[in-house]
Amino acid sequence: MTANRNYKDTVFRKLFNNQKNSLELYNAVKGTNYRDWSVITMNTLEDVIYRNMKNDISFLIHNFLVIIEHQSTINENMPVRMLMFLGRLYEKILNDRGNAIYGCKLEELPNPEFIVFYNGKDDFPREKTLKLSTAFKNKNGIKNVIDLEVRVININKGVNPELERRSKTLADYASFIAKVREYLKNHPLEEAIELAVKYCIDNDILKEFLLENASEVINVLTTEFDMDKAIEVARWEGKEEGIEKGRIEGIQEGRKEGKKESKNYVLELIAQGLSYEEIKKKIEEMP
Repeated sequence: MTANRNYKDTVFRKLFNNQKNSLELYNAVKGTNYRDWSVITMNTLEDVIYRNMKNDISFLIHNFLVIIEHQSTINENMPVRMLMFLGRLYEKILNDRGNAIYGCKLEELPNPEFIVFYNGKDDFPREKTLKLSTAFKNKNGIKNVIDLEVRVININKGVNPELERRSKTLADYASFIAKVREYLKNHPLEEAIELAVKYCIDNDILKEFLLENASEVINVLTTEFDMDKAIEVARWEGKEEGIEKGRIEGIQEGRKEGKKESKNYVLELIAQGLSYEEIKKKIEEMP
């Protein structure tokens, strides 16, 4: 089965970008027990790319605007990205109210909540909070007039058992990804994904979802794992570039800067939907 290398969606987004599963996910994270899907209003930025970043999942629930992102790499810049998504979503909400923002009456806005679900292979705690203010250059004695906190939750299988207990769909997703990685030890990528899909269907793990979307899931997940490979290439290239810089600026500082620059470049290429091979080629063409 041939994968579509330019597919820009993710399995996580396809699985949870609906009222039913978003509500289950929200209940699991917040400890609530809402049952009526109508309390959820999906407002994910479909097919909208803002500075090469696509919104994963967002919805309104009881005057809260929940923005959820899924990451397979550790990204300290998520608060900045969330701020950009928030601006786009508030713009969308206010546009629906016509010119009300120019009136005298205060326009109330839903309270934002920011959540990132991490399932990469690098070591990461069960949960961590990232703050926008960490990115501000001048910190000495200056009060931050704006800040934003992002909850980053590790959803790798077995890391957050209580969260998995509260959401079977999330637990099944974690099991599916873990099974893909298990098969990858002895099989090529697409074959490993196909074997994982079959195993999960046979063992009632995301069974209905996979039966309905097996071909698309294989396409999307192959692209996702290709992107992970691309980031590994960026890390290697960054190390090499850093060593070269280090001859002038100091070995350690050069490695750090080179890695950062190369990784950011590859992340931009990933956001454009390029395949692993296309990304690798562009990296090789770098001066």
